[in-house]
Amino acid sequence: MASGTRQSTVDEDEVAKFTALAEQAWDPAGPMAPLHRLNPLRLAWLKEQVCSAVSRDSRDASAFVGFRCLDVGCGVGLVSEPIRRLGAETVAIDPSASNIEAARRHAAANGLDIGYRATTAEALAESGETFDVVTALEVVEHVADVPAFVAACAAMVRPGGLMVAATINRTAKAYALAIVGAEYILRWLPRGTHSYDKLVTPKELAAAFGAGGLTVSSETGLMYVPIADYWRLSADMDVNYMMAARRPR
Repeated sequence: MASGTRQSTVDEDEVAKFTALAEQAWDPAGPMAPLHRLNPLRLAWLKEQVCSAVSRDSRDASAFVGFRCLDVGCGVGLVSEPIRRLGAETVAIDPSASNIEAARRHAAANGLDIGYRATTAEALAESGETFDVVTALEVVEHVADVPAFVAACAAMVRPGGLMVAATINRTAKAYALAIVGAEYILRWLPRGTHSYDKLVTPKELAAAFGAGGLTVSSETGLMYVPIADYWRLSADMDVNYMMAARRPR
């Protein structure tokens, strides 16, 4: 498809929400505090999925050496930087130029060479670039067209490669906990961060992966334990969940 007629999956209103937070996003006590707290668990599961797919030791601090990874909807780099530290050649994209600029500054300050680009998944896919691992963590619930977005991301997954997504289920429980609880009562996130009608069920995400030629290989729920104040993996996918899918060789 010619670039002039390419259908964008970017929701400009959603991009504006996160652009406004760009300068505060690296503050672990700031508006993105929930992602800072969730990040270690997300990254550990991502690492386990990638390493198990290629028979590598997930305890290895350089487990991603030799991989080319793409972080879609990278924001200011909360996931991109740990991926780079694991040894992967890392490309990270976001439609917000402000996010990309903040990400570049933080990476430079920490001596990390990450290929940050202010672009979209569909534009990058059209260029023909491919990757061993593609991540879209807390992104699909913010795009304008989930199947089209996943298709663009999946097109960049090499044979034998993996795509990992993390998002929020569209259930009454998720509405109560992830929107009303997290945004309006606890105020973990700015009000309006998530829209219930844009949330994505596991069935819908799996269908989008399948349409993109990927096969779901693993999935897990993520549960917050309030008394102990930590996140853990769970069989319960009613609220937060992650899903990995592979492209056959």
